[in-house]
Amino acid sequence: MQSPETLVALVTNRPTMDKETANYIRNYFSNLMTDDEKLALKYQMYTYKTEGNPKMRKMMVDRGWISEQPDIKEYLKDGYEEFELNVAQRIMQETPEKVFLNNCPKCNKLARTPYARQCRHCGNNWHDLTVAQFKLETSFQITGRYFFLLGQITKGEIKQGQLMDLTMLGLNKKPKIEAIEFALKRQDGKVWEDIGLGTNELTEEDKKYLKNMGSFTTPFDIINER
Repeated sequence: MQSPETLVALVTNRPTMDKETANYIRNYFSNLMTDDEKLALKYQMYTYKTEGNPKMRKMMVDRGWISEQPDIKEYLKDGYEEFELNVAQRIMQETPEKVFLNNCPKCNKLARTPYARQCRHCGNNWHDLTVAQFKLETSFQITGRYFFLLGQITKGEIKQGQLMDLTMLGLNKKPKIEAIEFALKRQDGKVWEDIGLGTNELTEEDKKYLKNMGSFTTPFDIINER
């Protein structure tokens, strides 16, 4: 028998979305929310915090932390859970390539976070699939050559032919490392060498996304197979 969520998805032609997945997307991919959705989320959070304290609420409204606009409140008319489901569904419809659903390779259930490498449901561990990790500092294109992701190896050894798992960066792509080059950098009297990982397997939109991102504090995985 199909679940109520599946039946709703079939009737409305929307992808199936459960509470766990919606919460995961809202927690870890909130950068994909629209400005109005972010305002509605703030409205929900601060309304809860200021319940029974009208002075604090007025201060937050005056400072712009809470929006009293009717169209912002409209997002929450059916309650917060429905709001979260709607936001997650919209994100998956419009930008699915930027969402990394970290599903267990064994049972296919969603891990607790995008960075988890052990399943909380079946206990499966997939740390061994990662051969190295790389911390992104910047990205750039060399005319007539590769697009490079520049940064530092934080773990393991990187070789040509391996794959960059960019899902950690919000880009659901695993391009092949086709070149490895070194760049000497100087700043504040210090000199060090960054490593550039080159690939030709990204679209212009992918490249623009990575350029705009700049650096990323959490290292992404280098893997041997897609």
